[in-house]
Amino acid sequence: MSTLEEISRRRTFAIISHPDAGKTTLTEKLLLFGGAIQTAGAVKSNKIKKSATSDFMEIEKQRGISVATSVMTFEYKNLKINILDTPGHKDFAEDTYRTLTAVDSVILVIDCVKGVEEQTERLMEVCRMRDTPVIIFINKLDREGQNPFDLLDELESKLNIRVRPLTWPVNMGSDFKGVYSLYDKTMNFFRVNKTKVEEDILEIDINTPVLEQKVGERDAEQLREDTELIEGVYDPFDRQTYLEGKVAPVFFGSAVNNFGVKELLDTFCTISPEPIARATDKRVVYPDEPKFTGFVFKIHANLDPRHRDRIAFLRICSGVFERGKFYHHTRLDKDVRFSSPFSFMADSKSIVDEGFPGDVVGLYDTGSFKIGDTLTEGEEMRYVGIPSFSPEIFKELINTDPMKSKQLDKGIQQLTDEGVAQLFTMMSGNRKIVGTVGELQFDVIQYRLEHEYGAKCRWTTMPVSKACWLTSDDKKKLDEFIRLKGLAIAYDKDSNPVFLAESDWILRMNMQNNPEIKFHFTSEFKTAVEA
Repeated sequence: MSTLEEISRRRTFAIISHPDAGKTTLTEKLLLFGGAIQTAGAVKSNKIKKSATSDFMEIEKQRGISVATSVMTFEYKNLKINILDTPGHKDFAEDTYRTLTAVDSVILVIDCVKGVEEQTERLMEVCRMRDTPVIIFINKLDREGQNPFDLLDELESKLNIRVRPLTWPVNMGSDFKGVYSLYDKTMNFFRVNKTKVEEDILEIDINTPVLEQKVGERDAEQLREDTELIEGVYDPFDRQTYLEGKVAPVFFGSAVNNFGVKELLDTFCTISPEPIARATDKRVVYPDEPKFTGFVFKIHANLDPRHRDRIAFLRICSGVFERGKFYHHTRLDKDVRFSSPFSFMADSKSIVDEGFPGDVVGLYDTGSFKIGDTLTEGEEMRYVGIPSFSPEIFKELINTDPMKSKQLDKGIQQLTDEGVAQLFTMMSGNRKIVGTVGELQFDVIQYRLEHEYGAKCRWTTMPVSKACWLTSDDKKKLDEFIRLKGLAIAYDKDSNPVFLAESDWILRMNMQNNPEIKFHFTSEFKTAVEA
């Protein structure tokens, strides 16, 4: 198969949602319908003891939430599908935002009972900034939720995007009977089975009496009225408008009970985009270019705790990635090679000899990669648009087991490399300060330090409201500022000076009194300086 044919087979997308909308459950069912797994695991069920495939970290299994992006690959209808299941909790939004830079489209999951929630709006804003194609799956139709037409109006008003339903539910809650596909004119009746695929698909003209026999006279008439209203109010579905990010197709279903998932998957395979072009600091790179390029959008320590491995997640953007071949690491300006690159099924890995645009490849990393690093076949460039963040909560890391100091140092270095927290060191007493955007991240770091590195710690809240990176064209001025503000100065992992401001007022005063010094609110400035 040629490279162009391989590229045309790739579909790489992220599943995003507010917490508890059913995102990870939908991921499981897509894998189930795709034949990648035989039995779906329930995220929170006590009856089904198997945990969700995508929630592979021990803390995820205990809490029933996703705290890290996981990657799953499977074949379906001669397509190679790469799913990136992301955290829904706002405390881990940075992982999700970075993941959105590595995909070509998105499936957004909405709870039919709660509708559009706060985190849903934030995630959609990121998609809208990049005009990412979005498909919406309205979930939990087995519960009594909002009126479907009201949900569509809420989607348009709160998410700032036009919608077009491609399936439509017959009732909801205890009387939910299935979904009608407006796209291919089929009526699907599913038996309630939470772990295996059982389906009853009927190609049907909804104006025939067969519909009454299947769903009853009242529901048949309601479905006809609803579909007539939809066709009259909403524009016909246009794939190009969807690919431009201007309209979102909408599907209805219940992931936990397998309702509506197959329609979603089949239509996704038909309309979703192939790998797209991406911007670098020098030019736009197209997937059909012959030379390989790619970028690291995620780093994960201890994917397999038994082997203490550190994995860089690489999105291939152009050319063919080949096992054992040397590639140019543009930030370090050196050539590197990888003898055991692999593809994913959550925490399961298999060695790959080659990868194509759209694929996500895992690379064993000894510490040479940072998020945003670019690999090429020699061209000097860097992929852009990978977001960094400014911490909002700061706590000092206190070692409670001095015998494990080395383990603690190694652990906090590796875990903060993953990008969900930032590490600062204060010279006075070598104090380690960790900055995050959410409290839950501290719980996860503390848990992982103990269970993955054998190091115990506690946290002490710091009176800091903002971290600002410092640069200046006048080195003497910068050195003098650092000397005078010594108790409020820390250094990041690259030894860049950072001012830890106790309040916005103190920050403003220091900015006004030191016009020769530049105060940067995220570490993104380093990319511009290095370039």
